[in-house]
Parts: sequence; C-alpha cells; structure tokens
Amino acid sequence: MTAAMTPALAPGLNPGALLFIAVVIAQRLAELALARRNTARLLARGAREYGAGHYPLMVAQHTLWILSLAWFGRDAAVAPGWLAVWLGLQALRVWILASLGARWTTRIIVLDAPLVRRGPYRLMRHPNYALVVAEIAVTPLVLGLWQVALVFSLLNAAMIWWRVRIENAALEHHGLYGGRL
Repeated sequence: MTAAMTPALAPGLNPGALLFIAVVIAQRLAELALARRNTARLLARGAREYGAGHYPLMVAQHTLWILSLAWFGRDAAVAPGWLAVWLGLQALRVWILASLGARWTTRIIVLDAPLVRRGPYRLMRHPNYALVVAEIAVTPLVLGLWQVALVFSLLNAAMIWWRVRIENAALEHHGLYGGRL
C-alpha cells in the first residue's frame, strides 16, 4: 500500500493510542453486557440487589473516565511499561471473572448461597474492587495521563469505599461472612 492509498488520520491522532482506547471501550461494553446477563439470571434465582441508588453515579463516573481517556489521550504515545502493567491486570481480570463465573456483575447482587472462595477470593475479600482501583490508575498512565489517573483515582476511592460498605453490610445481613471479616 502506498502512502497515497493509506487512510490518513486527523493530525495529532496516534493510532496506537486510538487502538488502546478502542480496546478499553470494547472491554467495558462487553463487561456491561455480561453483567446485565448475569444480573438477570441471579435475580431470577432469587438474589437481591443492594445499593442500586449509587449505580447510575458509578456508571457516570466510569463513562467520564473513558471520555477523558479518549479526549486527552487520542494523541498520546503509548507507554510500553504501563501497557505491560495493564496487560497484567487483564490477566487478573480473567482470573476474577473465571472464579466468579455467572455470579460476576457490576451491581451489588446477593444470592443466598455460599460465597465464592476460589481463585483470588481465597486470598482476599474484594479482589475485583482491587482490580478496578488499579485499572482506574494504570489505564490513563498507559497514555501518560497522570492527571486523569489522579482525579479518577480519588473519585473511585470514594465510590469503592461506598460500595464495599454496602456490600459488606448486605453479606453480613444474609449471614454469608460466617464471622470472617
């Protein structure tokens, strides 16, 4: 293909950054579809949702985070070291999703069934939240956006604190922690 035949990007746009941002967006959309399916199945099995009032705020926060990546990172260089860290986090994501299976969702859904105690859940109580904390910080750093990492890490810290309190209370209410706090 000659240079004349290659489609041109608008000046300043970095194809590597655009590809990375597209992967992040596709991943998040796929997760939302999976979460929606799992939530419907869990509710059909008698599970109950807790803290639904905060969910739109969490979605808005994550949407703004992605829009910030797209707006400020579209012309950024991809940092190979941070990309390697991000890829490592994706391996953790797969481990978490495989461990929870049909019980993974973006909402706080409690099923009257024993908690998952395999995979990273045998090592810590909330590995998915730990992953999200790391991703909110590392993903912008792949694009050199330390300001986005800082702002959204602070916002995310407040959101995670709120969610963990709701989730822990719901699990305790259902007697699912068995004294293990």
